[in-house]
Amino acid sequence: MKDLIPPGSTLGMLGSGQLGRMATIAARRLGYRVHVLSPDQDTPTGQVADLEICADYDDSEALSRFAQGVDVVSFEFENVPSQTIEQIVQHAPVRPGGHVLHTTQNRLREKTFLREQGIPVTEFLAIRTVGDLEAVTDADVPAVLKTAGWGYDGKGQRTVRSLDELRSAWDDIDNAEAILERFVDFSCEMSVVAARGTDGSFVCYEPVRNVHRNHILDVSSVPAQLSSDAEKQAMEIAQTIFDGLDVVGVLCVEFFVTEDGRALVNELAPRPHNSGHLTIDAHATCQFEQQVRAVCGLPLGSTRRLRPAAAMINLLGDVLLPEELDWREVLSDPDLKLHLYGKHEARVGRKMGHMTVLADDVETAVRHGLAGRENLSRS
Repeated sequence: MKDLIPPGSTLGMLGSGQLGRMATIAARRLGYRVHVLSPDQDTPTGQVADLEICADYDDSEALSRFAQGVDVVSFEFENVPSQTIEQIVQHAPVRPGGHVLHTTQNRLREKTFLREQGIPVTEFLAIRTVGDLEAVTDADVPAVLKTAGWGYDGKGQRTVRSLDELRSAWDDIDNAEAILERFVDFSCEMSVVAARGTDGSFVCYEPVRNVHRNHILDVSSVPAQLSSDAEKQAMEIAQTIFDGLDVVGVLCVEFFVTEDGRALVNELAPRPHNSGHLTIDAHATCQFEQQVRAVCGLPLGSTRRLRPAAAMINLLGDVLLPEELDWREVLSDPDLKLHLYGKHEARVGRKMGHMTVLADDVETAVRHGLAGRENLSRS
């Protein structure tokens, strides 16, 4: 019972975006208080938390005050500085631990860990020096050059189809440490969200099929309509990763599915994930409640799907920029659930909310979701 952080305790959240907001709502439903720390104020998370501390992640005094006021700490994005975690753990446990962040914050460390675990990944090369760049051959392209650290939603990466393009791309990222990943001709993308408790217990949601637009997730749907072998392989890989990294909390594994049905790990997100948002409405226990249960030492919840199919449609600032939006038309669909994140300014490419549609089949769920988004922008 020493790992139990019972309801009535205080959960600390590093980061204050929509993932923290939805985790906070789940935590408060379970009876926890929530304190959030981030460099911003009046944030999506802060609007629903008990206390919002506006401070930089290197503000030692604020970090100590934050850590001493909570019983356990989690995070909603993986780019928390390691020094921040080191200071907080002097006062409260951080779950997932700093070792998980250390691995997943850097694509080279992450891919190396996966390869050492025997997990199938895209072929890759480390690019740290001019010598590494010159060692790349025509056989290594086309490929995707990505900064090793601090990238998400397509940021810090570029597709290269020749050695000349590679040199130019590396210059574009200021010759930073990078990873060159062999281009994968995949049939689709999928992800697996799972949770692991303090006692090693493990639960896994079914694979989710994902469609991206401009490197940002656009549509997620379940069932993924993939072969049973590919889905089984993906869930087994997820458990291997959780055990190998000793994860306590929620983590998402993103996959490419090749034309011959193999699942290759693309990247890891050591937190709830955009593709898991549909679990709020479509499953017995959502990914955010799982995060709270896991980090607080509670039994993990059921991942049972409640309806035959579900789809999640992202709402970016592009959709919400018009002054007049037809909310009545959208919400007239009884199977559509709307989630807005409390962000004050709509900007192109900014995640402002999402819609989930429940249906008797995937095609209907996706079609109704896309129609709802289209209807929203009609004045």
